[in-house]
Amino acid sequence: MEGFESVVSRLREEPRRWLVTGCAGFIGSNLVEQLLGLGQHVVGLDNFATGHRRNLDDVRHIVGEEGWSRFRFVEGDIRSLEVCREACAGVEVVLHQAALGSVPLSVDDPLTANQVNVDGFLHMLVAARDAGVRRFVYAASSAAYGDDPQPAKVEDSVGRPLSPYAVTKYVNELYAGVFERTYGLGTVGLRYFNVFGPRQDPEGAYAAVIPRWVGELLSGRRCVILGDGETSRDFCYVDDVVQANLLAAFATGEGVTGEVYNVAFGERTTLNQLFGMIRDSLVPYRPEVAGARPEYGDFRAGDIRHSQADISKARTRLGYRPEHTPRSGLARALPWYAENVGTGAAEPALASSP
Repeated sequence: MEGFESVVSRLREEPRRWLVTGCAGFIGSNLVEQLLGLGQHVVGLDNFATGHRRNLDDVRHIVGEEGWSRFRFVEGDIRSLEVCREACAGVEVVLHQAALGSVPLSVDDPLTANQVNVDGFLHMLVAARDAGVRRFVYAASSAAYGDDPQPAKVEDSVGRPLSPYAVTKYVNELYAGVFERTYGLGTVGLRYFNVFGPRQDPEGAYAAVIPRWVGELLSGRRCVILGDGETSRDFCYVDDVVQANLLAAFATGEGVTGEVYNVAFGERTTLNQLFGMIRDSLVPYRPEVAGARPEYGDFRAGDIRHSQADISKARTRLGYRPEHTPRSGLARALPWYAENVGTGAAEPALASSP
């Protein structure tokens, strides 16, 4: 088992060819940035349904023209098998991030959620298998735990799904396991908990809670917590998610592939605590937010009450070592949030979807 620094050193010496689906999204663009910065050749696939061209422009600015010359973009939809085949051609490792990643969106439109998250996922598996891809790492979700009552979620114990989104992400895990056992495609699922960081979309009805609250506080608008504020989540800074993806791409040993792993920091933070962290961190940018207080609304359908990860499996088998607490990650992300959040209409902030 290699540590993250060993993987980074290997990549600097051994360029490979990667595919990042959802490359214009929040997590996908951070993966592209890291890979290009390490001298890798990257194919990116996106249809801009939830991703943004500005994210790719930002990556290009950061990595420079030499780094950008090693990037090839395919604009297309994973609901097309032919698009998936085109993107997978000649690729060694797939980092599959493309999805409609929203609980409330799936409740509003379960058909589209299934088409993208299940049909699209199956297309990617088939295309990767046929292209001879060595490793298929995919974004799973802590939503798969559903109503599992354990306070710290362990990979082998899941409850009943609480939303169409949760169903789609759990079906992904079942399909990946079948492709591992039936076709020998090396699959690794990463059950993301509540990821945050630069390039996280602050706009729209389903915006994640951290950038939304930053935008509302900076613009003097109300922040509404859905529920009593004691709902808790395991917030994970995006750099740790990037770490987990690269480790999963190279991890070896018996029982590494065909499995799913929790990717999180490993501690719970309530929404009330999170609001306090964000408010206090914004005082240097806007001193008047020091006295801000949240309002409270109704609980949201399909949400789970508490979500915390047991990350021991990822530590043991992948070498995963999260480096950022929610507070330290917020400190790193805040300058980006403060510069990039919008000032749209005031709507209730939504508890982050796992």
